[in-house]
Amino acid sequence: MSKKNGIEALSRRAFLASAATVGASAIAAPAFAQSALDTLINAPRRGNWDDQFDAKAASRTATAMVSNTPILGPQSVASAQQAIMQYQQIAAAGGWPEVNPGDQRLQLGVSSPAVQALRQRLAITGDLPREAGLSNAFDSYVDGAVKRFQARHGLPADGVLGEFTLKAMNIPADVRLQQLNTNIVRLQTFPEDLGRRHLMVNIPAAYVEAVEDGSVATRHTAVVGRLSRPTHLVNSKIYEVILNPYWTAPRSIVEKDIMPLMRKDPTYLEKNAIRLLDGKGNEVAPETIDWNGEAPNLMFRQDPGKTNAMASTKINFYNKNGEYMHDTPQQGLFNKLMRFESSGCVRVQNVRDLSNWLLRETPGWNRQQMEQVIATGVNTPVKLATEVPVYFVYISAWGMPDGIVQFRDDIYQMDGNAELALDTTAGMEQPVQ
Repeated sequence: MSKKNGIEALSRRAFLASAATVGASAIAAPAFAQSALDTLINAPRRGNWDDQFDAKAASRTATAMVSNTPILGPQSVASAQQAIMQYQQIAAAGGWPEVNPGDQRLQLGVSSPAVQALRQRLAITGDLPREAGLSNAFDSYVDGAVKRFQARHGLPADGVLGEFTLKAMNIPADVRLQQLNTNIVRLQTFPEDLGRRHLMVNIPAAYVEAVEDGSVATRHTAVVGRLSRPTHLVNSKIYEVILNPYWTAPRSIVEKDIMPLMRKDPTYLEKNAIRLLDGKGNEVAPETIDWNGEAPNLMFRQDPGKTNAMASTKINFYNKNGEYMHDTPQQGLFNKLMRFESSGCVRVQNVRDLSNWLLRETPGWNRQQMEQVIATGVNTPVKLATEVPVYFVYISAWGMPDGIVQFRDDIYQMDGNAELALDTTAGMEQPVQ
């Protein structure tokens, strides 16, 4: 398609056909039938800013993307099949127009011919309601639709077409269809019964779901492994929560991170309460080590405390990679656009809520007891009375029973198309200027 004019690239007829074939699966509520299309096309062309600023409604639209239905469950494959049918119809009808704002920043209050292509793009996937019309005005209908789109793609729902929002919006329909087809194969590998209580870590979405009796009991933002040090896929069981954990640096971190830091600052270990221990548990003085040579064959163990890399909590599960879930003193990482920062382990926001859920069926452990122990600063391992299954998965596209389709950045480049790796790990999303 021409980048100069997304409206011309998609004719009125192609737009009508594409939106009509989406049907009920494109919108979570009524069918987007021909009468609805007529309403959309013939709606008053907006431009007067009178009743169009319902900010609360726009926010609710984005919030509605969150569901208590888990990604993995009895309905997962059927929901993915429904999503595939929807995107097959969209792709067969010609896809959607390219949104090209040029040098203009598209956001609430702007009037521009580029907004018509944006409205078409959002209407085809059911993000824009039919009563919104096809004017040049970026009104609250469009604001809410952009926020809905952003929420479905794991982007900050701010209503502004920034760099990554625009990249995600302009990925062709056939590429999104391919992504869904790739991911349904992954979904089909899981049994319907994953356990009455279980945890799922979805790496591309960088979040954790604690599931109980078929419903998400608590959901947590996470930080997972970067591309060069990925978090591994695993089906395992959580067997232990450690309060006030020691942190033992993996060999890779000692070699790649700590050794260079010690060359720059010989007091780094002392500042961070990291002790060197030999095979017999004896402490070794850092000044006896040649930090310009190879990494010593010693244990690098950090004491519990505020500077500890795992902060208050470590969650252990069986795996051969030495990975685990944990708290972090760097809470600001959870506010980043994309959270692929770790060396393989998973940092969990509000991890004490998750720990409380994990320990709920372990006698003698409630939230108050857990907080009292954390306050002491004493290393305290707690074995779960019943081990909880945990699934580390790579699901970058999925459907939900309500018809909402979710997509995420293909961070580990496993989906077979370079367009799906948006390079969102480069930093915070910047507005298109």
